[in-house]
Amino acid sequence: MPVDEAPEDDEVRESYNFAPGYHGLVYRADVPDYGAGPRHVNPEHGQATEEESTMQMENQSEIRYKLQAMKWGLVPFWTKRNPDYGAVMKTINARDDSLAENRGMWNTMKQKKRCIIVAQGFYEWLKKNGGKEKIPHYMKRKDDQLMCFAGLWDCVQYEGTEEKHYTYTIITADSNKQLRFLHDRMPVILENGSEQIRRWLDPNRYKWSKELQALLKPFEGELECYPVSREVGKVGNNSPAFIVPVASSENKRNIANFFSNPKVSPQKGKLEPQAKSNPGETEDLNSDIKNEDDRITVDKPSTEDNAPVPVPMSEVSGVKRPRENNESEDDASPSKKSSKSETLSAVHTTNESRGNDKFQNKKKTRSATSNGTPIKNIPSTASDGSQRITNFFNK
Repeated sequence: MPVDEAPEDDEVRESYNFAPGYHGLVYRADVPDYGAGPRHVNPEHGQATEEESTMQMENQSEIRYKLQAMKWGLVPFWTKRNPDYGAVMKTINARDDSLAENRGMWNTMKQKKRCIIVAQGFYEWLKKNGGKEKIPHYMKRKDDQLMCFAGLWDCVQYEGTEEKHYTYTIITADSNKQLRFLHDRMPVILENGSEQIRRWLDPNRYKWSKELQALLKPFEGELECYPVSREVGKVGNNSPAFIVPVASSENKRNIANFFSNPKVSPQKGKLEPQAKSNPGETEDLNSDIKNEDDRITVDKPSTEDNAPVPVPMSEVSGVKRPRENNESEDDASPSKKSSKSETLSAVHTTNESRGNDKFQNKKKTRSATSNGTPIKNIPSTASDGSQRITNFFNK
């Protein structure tokens, strides 16, 4: 597909743990912010009328396409104030069946503001033990081509501001047979460079039709699906190892790789373990994981991919660390700086652990090497039973 305009390199960065609120790469027709087709506005405001907008569309002899950085989590154009994180989480996905009728919040976007979201793959979480355990899986195309998710975009300008905000949502459909064991929903994936994409992005199709609705179906191509590291469940963690299979020989965290590729001794023909260059040092298995976001994550059953979602910073920053028993008021004052990890660990302390601390403070400790009796004085001269063994043969 042609690209007539693209964002700067620093506007969109590569991430192996892409969370709602991040800026993704969106491919769309180069149309005004109000979308394709005529603009239905009041001419008293000095804006283009429907007839003028129609003439502008007819004068476009060539359709131009652009890549643009947009934030994941669609904010409708009629929004007056910046929504909170919970509201944005509700618009990261749009169900295909919600677009079938000409009503609802997606009605304008599906007709005038359709787009493609470019990605290498996506994650799904497999629920086990009644939802208590979640195992992340990574999906990608078997031919290693980029994925093209069908989506909708919008542009909003909040009251009292001049900045424009571009956001998007990903359309989901029923899962295909291959991914049904993971989840009942999956993103709508269109073939790269196909007639499907041209039809979906065509700005001359600014009225919703059954032909456009028919494009929203489960992916019929081959996908590769495998379990990956659980570290991807923590928002802010970012590492290329997140898309490496857990059972792969390239995965540093696979314990089976520790016993593989043993060193063969050329002299005796025996297998010897691989020796590290620095025997006194141990390998840091998490050295390649970068933490780019300090927010904690919680499980939300409403997400379509069972993914843990980040907690807004406003909820985390308002938590106060409780004062310990042996801590004075001065030590617990706000002026005393403490790290975020200390704050969170204090919050998650259970009542049972607090009770154990009190019990341990009251109970006297016992030495593991002494029973409390005073040490007897050792005579300066050695007795017969403590002399050197050679002295017994000299007598």
